[in-house]
Amino acid sequence: MSFSDLKKQSSLGSLTQKLVKEVEKMSSNTNADDRLWKPEVDKVGNGYAVIRFLPAPDGEDIPWAKMYSHAFQGPGGWYIENSLTTTGGKDPVSEHNRELWNSGNESDKDVVRKQKRKLSYYANIYVVKDPTNPQNEGGVFLYKFGKKIFDKVMEAMQPEFEDETPINPFDFWQGANFKLKIVKKDGYWNYDKSEFAAPSPLLDDDDALEALWKKEYSLAAEASADKFKSYEDLEKRLKYVLGQKNAPRPRLDEEVSGEDSGRGSFAPKFNSTVEASIADAITPSSTTSSEDEDDALSYFQKLADE
Repeated sequence: MSFSDLKKQSSLGSLTQKLVKEVEKMSSNTNADDRLWKPEVDKVGNGYAVIRFLPAPDGEDIPWAKMYSHAFQGPGGWYIENSLTTTGGKDPVSEHNRELWNSGNESDKDVVRKQKRKLSYYANIYVVKDPTNPQNEGGVFLYKFGKKIFDKVMEAMQPEFEDETPINPFDFWQGANFKLKIVKKDGYWNYDKSEFAAPSPLLDDDDALEALWKKEYSLAAEASADKFKSYEDLEKRLKYVLGQKNAPRPRLDEEVSGEDSGRGSFAPKFNSTVEASIADAITPSSTTSSEDEDDALSYFQKLADE
């Protein structure tokens, strides 16, 4: 850039805009996890990207991991914690919600609806196209998403109609790219227009595919024991948030997304471990109706907008 160009930028204010944008980016990424990829939207709230879901990493059978969590505000502040129900354990919030729901009082049910579980999924992805951040293209990342996107994955695996051919979106050779289309509706991110492209190999070079596979992140680690606090610590935090006892302030750097299970009856041929996981994913939840579906990622975006 020449000195005259520098002067021209100064007069137009474009350099200032670039610096402000860079500072904003630095601020927003202070606690960012470089492994995680996120779509971005424009000022209107629309976003577009193309990703490819990847097979399970080496040594693991399931190409996704799931995490239940709670995020709500009480008199004592925010409760933002992973739920022990993720691993089949008892969780103080779920037990508290059950008691409130069974009281029969509509006001208690309203409280429960605000404290319901949220379900997030994690999967390894390959970024095919990211117009906002093209430097991500060709990279392997973890992608955290909710029920709405997971439903589209399950619909591809178990289509509703006879003339639709089931695909395994996580397959290198017979999978399909996922066109992520985000539209802002009523303040929330909406993924209804997102869709899979026609099946095709991700790359034509098996050596390159193997190299990608070896770059994948462990999914089992996303729901490992160190991701959860003890029942006692969670109960202590819950009582504080509800105004009953003192406890440490919560972290506000966690996100949750979506809720509950997929649907359908068809499952492609995988090994028994994967088939069991799919069966679990498509079985309707046995929890009460207090644990309705919600895209919490958009929910927190709406809170931020307000």
